Amino acid sequence: MNFHQPPVSFVGQVNLKVQDLERSVAFYQEVIGFQILEKTERSAKLTADGKTVLLAIEQPDNVQPKQRRTSGLYHFALLLPRRADLANILKHFVQIKYPLQGASDHLVSEALYLADPDGNGIEIYSDRPAAMWEWNENEVVMTTEPLDAESLLSEVEETIWNGLPEGTLMGHIHLHVSELVKTEEFYTKGLGFEVVTRYGSQALFISSGKYHHHIGLNTWNGVGAPKPADNSVGLESFSLVLPNDESVYATIARLKEIGASVTEDNGVWVTVDPSGNKIRFETALNKNK
Repeated sequence: MNFHQPPVSFVGQVNLKVQDLERSVAFYQEVIGFQILEKTERSAKLTADGKTVLLAIEQPDNVQPKQRRTSGLYHFALLLPRRADLANILKHFVQIKYPLQGASDHLVSEALYLADPDGNGIEIYSDRPAAMWEWNENEVVMTTEPLDAESLLSEVEETIWNGLPEGTLMGHIHLHVSELVKTEEFYTKGLGFEVVTRYGSQALFISSGKYHHHIGLNTWNGVGAPKPADNSVGLESFSLVLPNDESVYATIARLKEIGASVTEDNGVWVTVDPSGNKIRFETALNKNK
């Protein structure tokens, strides 16, 4: 099953605020391997396949550095099509000596972790086949073990790194939130996701269509963590791709039932989770328009 196309709901695009647009564009091109789809003096849209925007970055007026101990982005996660693609980018990071923050085996996937020049967290990963994932009733078994880098690098194919492969997707997003009770209600009863893993009382992972997770939520910045300033570096918003217009309207109705706000912004429906993380609704039909 493809966990990033209808009838599954999934994260389509992440929108970030940065301090220095030119510095960020250089990083995302040269280190991560994106292509520029559009660029203005204060913003850029980035793609892996030359048509689908996965990441948009903007430099706000009077931008402030990333604020610590707030809600917002923990990391966004780029899903590569094959394990060999992950091997290729690991070799690239080693060759350019870019520092990694971590390299993990999660059983369902293998992942590399790093940060952009502003401290925005990035995960780059490849999935193991879904048939290999272990489920304990309705919870998927995930852990964090050291990545076997030697095994991974044995799959390197490229002598010259050519950037992100065309089939790269926004695999998931992981957010800092201020608490988990209202947050769980918002994402499950409101947005229609299912909880697939809990890490004690501090984190939960949710998905659509039995993926290991489309969204991670944690209180690791502290219960009651405040929303960052609007002009702070970090997450501006992310898009949630729903199967069709009917599912958008059904989601809006559910959100209103639990008291969540839904507004319209230039023809796009927008909601905000209990911690101030902004979510824009798209459908699979209009995603690339």
